[in-house]
Amino acid sequence: MRALIRLLVLLCYMVAYNAVALESPFNVIGATTINVHQAKQLYDAGAVFVDVRGDRQWRWGHIEGARHMELRRDFGKLFYPGYMERDIPLVIYCNDLDCKRSAFASYLAAKWGYTQVYYFRDGYYSWLAWDMPIKTATREQYHWAER
Repeated sequence: MRALIRLLVLLCYMVAYNAVALESPFNVIGATTINVHQAKQLYDAGAVFVDVRGDRQWRWGHIEGARHMELRRDFGKLFYPGYMERDIPLVIYCNDLDCKRSAFASYLAAKWGYTQVYYFRDGYYSWLAWDMPIKTATREQYHWAER
């Protein structure tokens, strides 16, 4: 069953990735598109931030306190009942306007019954540019992970 769900998520991702324009969409059905200032307000209110980027990008830096759920490998866990409350505010992000993964992940989360899905379209680089709280791997952690 798990393999089937992962395969379904991967196939949907591939279709959606090839079907969209160069830039990520402005709106996602079932999600609220937010900017960096709105994301910071949700951050301060205790929303769960979900980073759907790959491992290397995560190690380079991420929003402090965010959960790393790489889209193809981990994000499907949100589908399972009981993994996370469906009414918890989720802020889903990746790099920037060119990254479509957060749009697709936001769409999936809304389809799976999450009621407070926020699509942070501007992404991590915008958060970084505004000098918001981030976390990066230490040099030792980064080199260990690359081996």
